[in-house]
Amino acid sequence: MTDRHHVLTPEALLMMDTIDRAGSFAAAARELGKVPSALTYSVRQLEDALDVLLFDRRSRQAQLTAAGQELLREGRLLLQQMDAVANRVKRVASGWEAELTVTLDKAVAPKALFDLIEAFYALNPPTRLKMRSEVLTGTWETLVSGQADLAIGVPGDRIGHPGIRVEPLGEIEFILCVAPHHPLAKAPTPLDPCVLAQHRIVAVADSARGLEPVTVGILPGQDVLTVPSMAAKLEAQLRGIGCGFLPTAMVQPYLDTGRLVHMPVDHPPRRSKIHYAWRTPSGQPGHALGWWLQQLESPTTRHALLDLHEGLIL
Repeated sequence: MTDRHHVLTPEALLMMDTIDRAGSFAAAARELGKVPSALTYSVRQLEDALDVLLFDRRSRQAQLTAAGQELLREGRLLLQQMDAVANRVKRVASGWEAELTVTLDKAVAPKALFDLIEAFYALNPPTRLKMRSEVLTGTWETLVSGQADLAIGVPGDRIGHPGIRVEPLGEIEFILCVAPHHPLAKAPTPLDPCVLAQHRIVAVADSARGLEPVTVGILPGQDVLTVPSMAAKLEAQLRGIGCGFLPTAMVQPYLDTGRLVHMPVDHPPRRSKIHYAWRTPSGQPGHALGWWLQQLESPTTRHALLDLHEGLIL
């Protein structure tokens, strides 16, 4: 039997496609610039290699068998994929990265991020996007460890690392909120830290694995419920399981409907400056990273990324 690896080639698949479109061996031979006998021989070699009949010999026309139809269907997909690979390789050689990894801190608005992703894919880029979600130091750690190329939502104290550039994204205001049925909802304000320390606080876990994780807003001796995301923290506080500081933009709709109550605290307002950062290549950034950095230069984009309910029109 003929070795199928030597016979089942792109040329053979193209031949099958041509025969099917032309409707006969003779017409396909003319289109391919071959004599009909050569085409017939190539088909028989292919049939021998696969140990199947690809054409019904009882028909005067080039009638495919069920096996032939399946080979043609899969073959056309393979030819399309080969063309796509060739185009991708060509575009990558022109300055597009093969893959770009973007890390988003869980305090940053995912809706605006997906608006950016849609706009990026509208360019029909060859670059594959890989998105990560981290918290606090974990967001920065993905850059330092080389696991990400761009991080959005980096804490403000992460500057001065060789090979990484940091730019300001904006500021997030956090306010203390509780459910109306939480015991603190009836307490006089501004809350004394000693009173606050007597109640369970909900905190999002820092996702750092190698670097030292940080904790924010937890008082000494305070009971803590640690959750994996801002969405989980919000849910816990809506249920009255604990109190905690949440981004003003996130909780405003719940404050407006009375599902949460803002409790001023007897200390300065809590505001966090956050940044975006990226690994600086030896030369110019690739086209994909360059596009993302260009979007992040826009004040509109930065504002939308900090507003957990606002989308981004590009």
